Amino acid sequence: MTGERPPMLTGAATVIVVSDITESIKHYCETLGFTADFQYGSPTYYACLCRDDVPLHLIAAGETQRLPGSSAVYVFVKDVDVLHDELAARGAKILKPPQNYAYGMRDFEVRDLDGNQLTFGMEVRG
Repeated sequence: MTGERPPMLTGAATVIVVSDITESIKHYCETLGFTADFQYGSPTYYACLCRDDVPLHLIAAGETQRLPGSSAVYVFVKDVDVLHDELAARGAKILKPPQNYAYGMRDFEVRDLDGNQLTFGMEVRG
């Protein structure tokens, strides 16, 4: 195998399990500011939602053995305080406001309708 290039990772998709995909799509769009990129099935059982450069995929609980509310994702943002204020004004379920942490990030946590956790954060210096 001399001279062969090792495989290179090129991307990833976060897949969040939800109990009611129709209500979850509405919540992610209206409350968290995402837009629906695509939806599969009739009725819908899978969807991709995007906000800026971040896609999140939703899957209906009936299509997987994983349970709703067991997913988590950390989303990197440019201005965590501006996003926090926007999501709070939209009625997002915010678990804690933005805080600086010893691991060098300033972040806050949000829960979706099923309890899946989304943490939004940015690097802080010093």
